[in-house]
Amino acid sequence: MPRGASSKRERQYEHIKDSARDRGESESRAEEIAARTVNKERARSGEARTASRTSTRDISSGRRGGKRSHIGAGGPTRAQLYAEARSRGVKGRSSMSKAQLARAVGR
Repeated sequence: MPRGASSKRERQYEHIKDSARDRGESESRAEEIAARTVNKERARSGEARTASRTSTRDISSGRRGGKRSHIGAGGPTRAQLYAEARSRGVKGRSSMSKAQLARAVGR
């Protein structure tokens, strides 16, 4: 974290880093994700000395993350549907397409 960062940003950094580690990211990748996210939020709120145009005019980090979640427009991935089909014991799942898997598990 940059010198002079508020305790709120410190907590935010740790929370994002822990979340990334829980999702299976490496330690260095989790730190990078957390630092980029916090720096962008600092720039958007005017806390940073300098800010790029994309930091201030792009959509917020939280919204971008929400758009990338498996609940978004594309829905779950084929791998996620396959894993669910496997846990439910669906026969013939290995040769099914994503749409067929979705129908088989009831999505």
